[in-house]
Amino acid sequence: MNADFPRVLTLLRKERGISQKHAASQLGISQALLSHYEKGIRECGLDFLIRCADFYGVSCDYMLGRSPDRTGSKLTVEDIPEPDTMGKENVFKSGVLPVLNKKLIANSLNILYDLLAKSGCKSLVGEVSSFLMLAVYRMFRLVYSANSKNQSAMFTIPEGVSQQYSDAAMQICAANAASIAMGEPVHDLDAIVNIDKLSVTTEMLSEEYPLFASSLLNLIQNSESRISFPAKVGRGK
Repeated sequence: MNADFPRVLTLLRKERGISQKHAASQLGISQALLSHYEKGIRECGLDFLIRCADFYGVSCDYMLGRSPDRTGSKLTVEDIPEPDTMGKENVFKSGVLPVLNKKLIANSLNILYDLLAKSGCKSLVGEVSSFLMLAVYRMFRLVYSANSKNQSAMFTIPEGVSQQYSDAAMQICAANAASIAMGEPVHDLDAIVNIDKLSVTTEMLSEEYPLFASSLLNLIQNSESRISFPAKVGRGK
């Protein structure tokens, strides 16, 4: 089979809250055989794979780790909803702060990605995007792990090393992005097509991004306040 099948098989059973004995009974095999499948000791046949997919209401591609979506669908640009699409996922019931911070970040990202588009540099878009995805991954996994009942099998990387490995990957993305920004792309990364298009002033931000500029400027101020970099004596003279 593959390395993902045992993990997903275990995850689906535990998320449903049923025992190995009950799951094995429903799937028409012995508990011992199901245990071997979940541990990756033995490989199952196609018939059992389909039986599992039907029992848990997922696709075979999901069971095999070929798709992160339970239905097995592959995302396209058109399939991804806009951040402000109305729905229960977009409603915060815990106060103003989550809504405020989400808007500051989302609005700032609008500006960042517009500038990335102007750069004409696919490598820069890729490295910045990977860095941001890894940051969200780290924080989501941290929040996810706060509840010990949440199943670690949702992830392929062990929890004990996930933060360190993702931090290392983020540092590589940051280093690659920095090399591009300095005009000295490493490896096979491409360079920025037209650096003049990345000329930015606070006046330009206000003119070109009237809806988002204040969010970015507030995000910068909040971030530098959090960094708490010591003020330089005599600065600005």
